[in-house]
Amino acid sequence: MKTFILLTKLSPEVSKQIKYRSSIGRAWLDQVKEKCPEVKFLSHYALLGEYDFIDIYEAPDEETAAKVSMIRISNGALTAESHIAIPYKRFLKLAEEI
Repeated sequence: MKTFILLTKLSPEVSKQIKYRSSIGRAWLDQVKEKCPEVKFLSHYALLGEYDFIDIYEAPDEETAAKVSMIRISNGALTAESHIAIPYKRFLKLAEEI
């Protein structure tokens, strides 16, 4: 499995519904579990800054990661970016090969 980082910026309409954030987030997570059962979430964080949330998860491939982002957008995100994450020790090994 590959590790991905999902950065989410909510739409202004969804941001205004902060007291319903729990149910909105649960609906998104339920959809991901239904449509991408192989995805395993490792952590979820709320952010104060350019993005509203960061989710760290494992998925078998980039296409599955794209589906996770698309499900997020269909649930009120303005943007949802999934980025591949390389473990730091692996990154250092790659750097040694250069």
